[in-house]
Amino acid sequence: MRIGIHYANFTHPDWESTLLDRLTATARAADQGGAAWFTVMDHYFQMEDLGGPAEPMLEGYTTLGYLAAQTSNVRLGLLVTGATYRHPGLLAKIVTTLDVLSQGRAMLGIGAAWYDREHEGLGVPFPPMSERFERLEETLEVVKQMWSDEEGPYAGRHYRLAETVNVPPPVQRPHPPILIGGSGERKTLRLVAQHADACNVFGESPETIRHKLDVLRRHCDDVGRDYDTIEKTMIVTTDPLEDTDAFVASMAEFAAVGIELITLAPMVDDPAGWTHDVCDRVLPRLADL
Repeated sequence: MRIGIHYANFTHPDWESTLLDRLTATARAADQGGAAWFTVMDHYFQMEDLGGPAEPMLEGYTTLGYLAAQTSNVRLGLLVTGATYRHPGLLAKIVTTLDVLSQGRAMLGIGAAWYDREHEGLGVPFPPMSERFERLEETLEVVKQMWSDEEGPYAGRHYRLAETVNVPPPVQRPHPPILIGGSGERKTLRLVAQHADACNVFGESPETIRHKLDVLRRHCDDVGRDYDTIEKTMIVTTDPLEDTDAFVASMAEFAAVGIELITLAPMVDDPAGWTHDVCDRVLPRLADL
């Protein structure tokens, strides 16, 4: 089992003057400590459960572009991009640029979007859920066409592109990995089977995760996809440093049902020190699972 570090909270002591230093130090700790991913959120406003819009939030892809120059090994992505936030052709160009500037370390994490307040706050259209999923599916089709040798038009219900030109192409071939976030059994996991290289589900019980992955396997069978080619990841909210033995034991149960990577968020005043300790004390034990 591998780990990703998810930097979701920018509100640390004296953040007004130390936000950049803490972010940089944490990314470097993850990079040097052997974490597989370093991710940030794709939000205009901080989420309500972390304080809401009054708390700091950086734009995601600008942040990743900066971190590309501060790291050397760790994969960089958003957990996850909302399909409503950017036109899909532009999104493909942005992720391609990140891949080129990071020398092949970008990934596209994407979902249907959910935070209506930030859309309304900044005047970004927030269509009903059914349309958001339609736009998500078309976005996946567009970015895959942009990352192929096909430079012709794309015509969907919501998006029409006259030329899917993308020069320079991504460093990674055939394209940067695509991760779809969410656990919905009818739509989300079907899109994973059709389009994604990885899924990211919420860390519920091992029994629930087993069920979700069984659903994913059935979708793979339906579309002729090899289930084993999809990386299975999940978000974990438990602090692994509070009781490391118990944490590793609980993660062994998730590894047994097929989870290959867990993503952890440093919700502490010293996120860089926390990340260093997680990579030093926890990561080697998870690697043995």
